[in-house]
Amino acid sequence: MSEARSRTTSPPGPVQPVATVRDLSIPGPAGDLPIRLYVPAHGASGVLVWFFGGGWALGSIDVSDGVCRRLAHATPCAVVAVGYRLAPEHPFPAAVEDCYAATRWVAEHGRDLGVDPARLAVGGTSAGGNLAAAVTLAALERGGPALAFQVLIYPPMDHRADTPSLRQSAGGDFFDRRSIAWCWSHYLAREADGNDPLASPLRARNVRGVPAALVVTADADPLRDEGELYAVKLAAAGVPTELVRYGGMEHGFFGLTGVLDAAAEAQAQVAAALRTAFGH
Repeated sequence: MSEARSRTTSPPGPVQPVATVRDLSIPGPAGDLPIRLYVPAHGASGVLVWFFGGGWALGSIDVSDGVCRRLAHATPCAVVAVGYRLAPEHPFPAAVEDCYAATRWVAEHGRDLGVDPARLAVGGTSAGGNLAAAVTLAALERGGPALAFQVLIYPPMDHRADTPSLRQSAGGDFFDRRSIAWCWSHYLAREADGNDPLASPLRARNVRGVPAALVVTADADPLRDEGELYAVKLAAAGVPTELVRYGGMEHGFFGLTGVLDAAAEAQAQVAAALRTAFGH
């Protein structure tokens, strides 16, 4: 959730070229909602709606620019990054409603953008992974849109989590239990709001019928166990689920392709999963 705290843009490194990058504005629950569309050079097999990380309180579309470019190119698919409203000025459920509205808009207007909304996935890192899971639950409750896949990268999944990986994090200088508590305290206007499955997807009573999932966790991440518990919950409900833990990695590693081989491997794994989900 703290990727945006340590950087305001993607890590330095070569910028992956794509055919088109367009900043657009669409109708949102509280007015205009910014999105950024990435279209790869050799056609798109589907479209991925992507939600950036930053503890629901930090970050912007720019934070995920490098990841969106690389996933668009490697899959290949179109990617739509969503500039959802941030807490604490806009606490839960503002971000969820923005992300859901953007996903529904892509489903309804994708063909106008030259993408195939019949092959639609959602995903994100950290808080963005939480929002992706929430969007799948909202789509299940509200009768759509139909989603083909979800990509959850080290997501926070329960505001009251008390897992071994959380307890083992003690006063690190980057990301620990206190950092996570800070993020939740900004996201939730009232602690009781955390009981809502759209805030804490691990609390959902029913996940049967949500799309197939790839859940990626990091071995040295306080949020590791929450993501893995959610993967187990999905699988137990009959949802095709792949869980991958990256050994020795910390929270935030996914975007660091210029630094970590594991980041490039994880992004390649996401692209391969999307290709399968899109039937490419």
